[in-house]
Amino acid sequence: MSLLKPTIKTPFHIDFDWWKKNERDWHVFLRSLLCPEHQEAFTEIEEGGIIDWIDPKTAEVKAVDGVQHTLMSHCALLPEFSDSHTAMVEAVFRTFLANGNVPMSADDLARKLERPAETILRTISGPRVYRGLRPYQPSVPDSAKEDTV
Repeated sequence: MSLLKPTIKTPFHIDFDWWKKNERDWHVFLRSLLCPEHQEAFTEIEEGGIIDWIDPKTAEVKAVDGVQHTLMSHCALLPEFSDSHTAMVEAVFRTFLANGNVPMSADDLARKLERPAETILRTISGPRVYRGLRPYQPSVPDSAKEDTV
């Protein structure tokens, strides 16, 4: 993690690894965000089911959680998923779900949410991590790490 202070141009994302390490009930929370149709569909399905998801922009195949995928590909796209009355952290979190967790800056989020970028940045860049919202740091493949040693 960088020690540099984030700016309104710093990309953020939902760090699902943070969720898994810090929130025991992360899967229960994600299920609570499903639309009624999918809440019913997932009642009998065991949590943690992994599926292959193809990124529509890069065609990269990624292993994702089934509930997470359903949220991102269907439920988060419904108009009632988020509105102007949704609390800031919740609105940012839901925006990342709706865009497939593609990294976005506070500036990008401000345009989508019609809220001030500085307020968004102060909310998501403080010492406390809300809903796993953290600065995006591209992962370096292990082979590239070995080359730098």
